Amino acid sequence: MKYIIAVIQPYRMEEVLQNLEDKEIHLVTVTSVMGRGRQKGVSTVYRSHKEAGTLLKKIKLEIAVNDDYVKVAIDAIVDGGRTGQIGDGKIFILDLHECMRIRTGETGNIAIG
Repeated sequence: MKYIIAVIQPYRMEEVLQNLEDKEIHLVTVTSVMGRGRQKGVSTVYRSHKEAGTLLKKIKLEIAVNDDYVKVAIDAIVDGGRTGQIGDGKIFILDLHECMRIRTGETGNIAIG
C-alpha cells in the first residue's frame, strides 16, 4: 500500500480528479494549501517598491492506493497536472503501513478498496 501526496496548481484540479476517476481511483482527499517552490512566490510592486514574493495557492491531493494502482495514479496526476511550466507541483509517494475502515473494522488492502 502507498500513500500519495500531490501538490498541484488549483486550475488543474478538475482535470486531475477526472483522470483519477477514469482510472477508477475514487478515494481522494483535497485540501487548499499555500506554498512556494522554485518560483519563490509572486513579486508585487506597491508604490514603486518591489515587494518580496508571497506564498501561492496550491491544491494538495492525498490518495491511498494498493500497490497495483500506484503507477496508474501517478500517471493520472501527471497527465492532468502537467503544463510544462515552473510551479506544476510535486508528487510524494510514501509507504503506507496500515489502513483501517472505521465503519467495518476492515484493515489492509481491503480497507483501501
